[in-house]
Amino acid sequence: MNRRTLLTSFAAIAAAIGCGTAQAAPPPPVTVFAAASLTDALQAVGKAYTQRTGVPVRFSFASSSLLARQIESGVKADLFVSADLVWMDHAQKAGRIDVASRSTLLRGRLALVAPADSNVNVRIAPRFPLTTLLGHSGRLAVGDPAYVPAGIYAQTALTRLGVWASVQGRLARADNVRVALSYVARHEAPLGIVYETDARAEPGVRIVGIFPEASHAPIDYPAALVRGGSGAARGFLGYLHSPAALAVFRRYGFRTAG
Repeated sequence: MNRRTLLTSFAAIAAAIGCGTAQAAPPPPVTVFAAASLTDALQAVGKAYTQRTGVPVRFSFASSSLLARQIESGVKADLFVSADLVWMDHAQKAGRIDVASRSTLLRGRLALVAPADSNVNVRIAPRFPLTTLLGHSGRLAVGDPAYVPAGIYAQTALTRLGVWASVQGRLARADNVRVALSYVARHEAPLGIVYETDARAEPGVRIVGIFPEASHAPIDYPAALVRGGSGAARGFLGYLHSPAALAVFRRYGFRTAG
């Protein structure tokens, strides 16, 4: 065997050894922009998905309005889960959503909450005494009705129940529903309107009542792929609709669509 043949053989052996010992590149993460009200449930689902597939999932939780505008401006995201149809529509009209992938994932309910040690008790009905319950100077914690879905639902419900005019000047406006929830949990507001699922996740509050579903538009959570996002996101979107994931969402108090 000449020297050139010998060197070629050594190179082939080294390459074979290298191929055998090299580790496969880790799969790219899936980046999910999701409504703040989904924080606990989606983190649990994402953890289960990563354990099952090895694909990491990263979340950015905020108001649906903020996330939709970020997606519209080109901020990198693979999947968007909104707390209402309006902001999903906004992203879709901007040409940033894969329309064929869009579907309603979950549904929720709207709740009136008070601090856990409060003795407030009321039946939510037309013209219920909300201002009396707030007291002389108390404010009502809500997501800002100008753009936060939970706040928009709250304004609609209070308007239809005939009490909006009496409280619209006494709002503690929050950037998202989780912040509104924290105002009540920290006794910074005697009452707040949040999603039932958020209230159930916060031991510092208790649910005073559930708003009648006829008092506001359906609280739907649409999910869709973001155009130009990672192909791996399609697998996670499919998993969100799986029996395993839906069971987790139900455990956190969400109702599943369909």
